[in-house]
Amino acid sequence: MRTDKWWSVLLLLAVSSLAIEGWPGEDGHGLKHYQPLVRFRHKPEGSPEVSRIKGFFSHNGFRGPCEHKYCGLGRHCVVDRETGRGECVCVERCRPHYKPVCGSDGALYQNHCELHRAACLKKLRITIVHGEDCFYRDDKCHPSHYRELKKKVLDLHNQKYVKVDSEQPQEDPMSLKKLLVDHMFEYFDTDSSGLVDSNELSQVMRKESLEFSDCTLFDLLKYDDDDGDKHLAKNEFYAAFHVLQLSLPEAQKVSITTATVGQSMVLTCAIVGNPRPPVVWKRHNQVLNTLGLEDINDFGDDGSLYITKVTTSHMGNYTCHSDGYEQLFQTIILQVNVPPVIQVHPESQAREPGVTASLRCHAEGIPSPQLAWLKNGMDIATKLSKQLTLQANGSEVHISNVRYEDTGAYTCIARNEAGADEDISSLFVEDSARKTLANILWRQEGLGIGNMFYVFYEDGIKVIQPVACEIQRHIKPSEKLLGQQEEVCPKSEGDAEQRCMWSSAVNVKDKYIYVTQPTLNRVLIIDVQSQKAVQAVSTDPLPVKLHYDKSHDQVWLLSWGDEKKTSPTLQVISEASRSSPHHTVHTQPVGRRLDSVDDFFIPPTTLLINHVRFGFILHKNEPALHKIDLETMSTVKKIPLKDHSCIPNALAYTHLGGYYFVDCRHDITGAARPQLIVDAVTDAVIRHNGDVTGTPYVSPDGRYLVSVDDKDGLMRIQSITGRGEILAPFDIHTNLHISDVAFQPSFTEVHQYNIFASSRLQTDVLYVELATGNVKMIKSLKEPVRASEWLWSRKNRVIVDSGLFGQYLMTPSQESLFILDGRLNKLNCEITDVLKGNTIMWVGDA
Repeated sequence: MRTDKWWSVLLLLAVSSLAIEGWPGEDGHGLKHYQPLVRFRHKPEGSPEVSRIKGFFSHNGFRGPCEHKYCGLGRHCVVDRETGRGECVCVERCRPHYKPVCGSDGALYQNHCELHRAACLKKLRITIVHGEDCFYRDDKCHPSHYRELKKKVLDLHNQKYVKVDSEQPQEDPMSLKKLLVDHMFEYFDTDSSGLVDSNELSQVMRKESLEFSDCTLFDLLKYDDDDGDKHLAKNEFYAAFHVLQLSLPEAQKVSITTATVGQSMVLTCAIVGNPRPPVVWKRHNQVLNTLGLEDINDFGDDGSLYITKVTTSHMGNYTCHSDGYEQLFQTIILQVNVPPVIQVHPESQAREPGVTASLRCHAEGIPSPQLAWLKNGMDIATKLSKQLTLQANGSEVHISNVRYEDTGAYTCIARNEAGADEDISSLFVEDSARKTLANILWRQEGLGIGNMFYVFYEDGIKVIQPVACEIQRHIKPSEKLLGQQEEVCPKSEGDAEQRCMWSSAVNVKDKYIYVTQPTLNRVLIIDVQSQKAVQAVSTDPLPVKLHYDKSHDQVWLLSWGDEKKTSPTLQVISEASRSSPHHTVHTQPVGRRLDSVDDFFIPPTTLLINHVRFGFILHKNEPALHKIDLETMSTVKKIPLKDHSCIPNALAYTHLGGYYFVDCRHDITGAARPQLIVDAVTDAVIRHNGDVTGTPYVSPDGRYLVSVDDKDGLMRIQSITGRGEILAPFDIHTNLHISDVAFQPSFTEVHQYNIFASSRLQTDVLYVELATGNVKMIKSLKEPVRASEWLWSRKNRVIVDSGLFGQYLMTPSQESLFILDGRLNKLNCEITDVLKGNTIMWVGDA
């Protein structure tokens, strides 16, 4: 009994003593009641743990110097072997487990023990901070690493618990992802509170043994705790893993928006969500937001797309989707309407009673305009009879057996959704016409001074009136330039005869003809009014190709340097329609010399499109297009075609949708390749034009693409709709070996074109109605100029039409000229003794 009392006294004294002296609390400081706990671990004799345990009991069984010595968290008691006394030292190592805590020193520790051990080693008071600020101090988790972390976490959770197949075509990928993230949130939210905190994140990391080099799950709180409450709600979890509740009304998945050319346009994406990620806009699968286009921007908080000064090139499909959610997208079809532009022919005519009169009207617009005629302000439809009829779908007024009362102003009016246009054709019926019958006939056939074919051949220049097949003027090689001593074709030393050599010609506003003389290194300028040569412009050696850029009144000129094309150059003659003396200037390449230029392409102006800003340069054997600014005459961009193995041979352009069609050959084998389609808005390759190969030609209204492939003996014809849709081709098989193609408006159908195609080897001309595919051959036009004698292009037999209202076409043979009647699709006449007249130009509006 005494013994028990004695031990009770000792215990009370010990507890009292501890209460007085004070033990460190949980944070390493402060008072704490004594709660002795000794865990014996069976270790080999002599191990550090055994040595420390022996500090509690001496060899004789009595309690050792560490028996009642409590050192606090992060420290333990060790007996000094020399003094035999117990001393408190810092813990050498902690039990390895991961339950991170933040210290008041701003550091992150793997567990509580490590925090207290650090407090001991640093001799600092370090408390536990219940916050995550220290998690991110000196953080190396960059956004790219963070995205990779989230991807890995999603994949691991999916593989282990959910097994969602994101490739299942029958399921919406966004819905499948939401299912996975919902399951993962429930897994993380262990207390089902609807919030995930750092403690729950640490449990997941410990349970799943998630170890990443730079980022941890705690970074979810760093990047995606939007309200800063140190917890992740479900909507924040969705945002973190890019699961948004986006929606798009079914009725708006495809919508049509209409604009009138020249207006500014705003395209608004109908996808809604809260929050909605940034909107990504695409055209032909090219992202528009980052291209930095002059006329297309995505500024504004609503993600709308702004197009300034809409053109027909902008028409087509635009898609929008939220960034990262391509599966949900809206397609907006932009329809661009163009008010009608109209021309009538003739502007005026005088007829005597009893003859036939015809008034024609041509109008273009989008949509195709409807035509109506007024006579002196009254609707002509009420006056129709056997004598007065409308033909060619209303585009032509035909008056048989004209009478005095037919005199008047006939107004053609064209209307569509975008507007209207009109023009007047005047008819005079009078007896006095007999006195000036020659003048009347001259006018009625549209045979003014400008309405002629100019043919350049070995013996100079011939000006030919096509109706009667009359030679109106012959400019001989020896004729002097107006007011100068220089001859049209100077005789070279060693030549037995004085002959001319020509290669290319252009019409400059019906005022001048510019024509190249390659062996003389110059361009000759012909004045149409006087029908005389007025100036010779010196050029780089061997000028071979001309193009008139009506938008900037410039003539572009390609010279080869020599017949092997060793030093080609591009030059420009500015203010080409002015009468002042002219000269050439060189273009300004950017980052590349132009001594490898092989060809160039500048889209022609049309009735609707009267301004062209850009063209392209083609380099020898280079799979690329070099874009040129026609105003500054410099290259501005390179469009690579290497990925498509395409070396461009030739181009054509339609303003309907803004498509360039590129004829290609393989960059290694040289074999023919399918055409490429390049978007004029983004300068990007859209796709191949199916399996269509060959040289492309586009009709003046942009509605037909004709592709000629000599190798396969195919002519392929494709329609292009008013919305810029390229339709499937229909094929015409021919062994004609086509040299050149000319378009002519239909005389029987409004808004239609026909084509005439000449042959490089044969004597026939092919006629095709593009609307119906009807084919006819105009035969026996004699042999063309031999290809070996025509060095300047593959077109050794050109065919040239006579303008918008012209009825006639001209094509040469080796020693003569053939004039075709396009209205009747037959040969009109032959003009002999014209040797190698393969350079032809039409001047006039008929």
